[in-house]
Amino acid sequence: MAYEAFADFYDGLTGNVGYKERAEYILELLGRYNHDPGLTLDLACGTGSLTLELKKRGVDVYGIDGSADMLSVALQKSSEAGYQILFLRQKMQSLDLYGTIDTCVCTLDSINHMTRPEDVQKTFERVSLFMNPDGLFIFDVNTEYKHRRVLSDNVFVYDKDDVYCVWQNTPLEENLTEITLDFFIPEGRSYYRLSECFTERAYPEETLRKFLCDAGFEVLDVLGDMSFDAPSECEQRMIFVAKKL
Repeated sequence: MAYEAFADFYDGLTGNVGYKERAEYILELLGRYNHDPGLTLDLACGTGSLTLELKKRGVDVYGIDGSADMLSVALQKSSEAGYQILFLRQKMQSLDLYGTIDTCVCTLDSINHMTRPEDVQKTFERVSLFMNPDGLFIFDVNTEYKHRRVLSDNVFVYDKDDVYCVWQNTPLEENLTEITLDFFIPEGRSYYRLSECFTERAYPEETLRKFLCDAGFEVLDVLGDMSFDAPSECEQRMIFVAKKL
């Protein structure tokens, strides 16, 4: 999934994410574990919005993503903001760093985009390989509840000044959801259409706990989204905090 079409409109369509608040939350979360972020990797950084917010708050951070189009937007955004941030193109499951890291964050359901469980396991193993002992790995995932009750077979429409987007979900077997995005871009008095299609998988909490344990992590906490409490029964996103042993 390269996000060729999505990259141009990603920021406009995810304006409700609250990157500033999410960056503050991550830093508060690190503080609760008395963990200095040190050298931090923003894994699957997309257009670099969170990377930039962490950088603004003094974090020594760089970003990795598998999409060249997303990274192009990230590089331009950071440059325009007056920051020099390293961005690298790599797939999560074949992560290959030049040195070790102290913290890794992976947000906005990027783990769900790996539909093969073995790829999630490989990603955790690669993060572990390059993480210093006692380093923290913080990531979030869409829950089974969200896939079953919120995404389901629903259709969402986003009407923006620069694009009209139709988001269609198709439930598949084994916690899989196929997502089709149709972008209608105004051009004069007409529109032209671009499409993206990808699949997400919802992973049970116990499965992710096992993958982390097998990769050399200790799970310190599983929280509700932007919360310091355990996930509720109708939680749409869970946050994992894991320590490298």
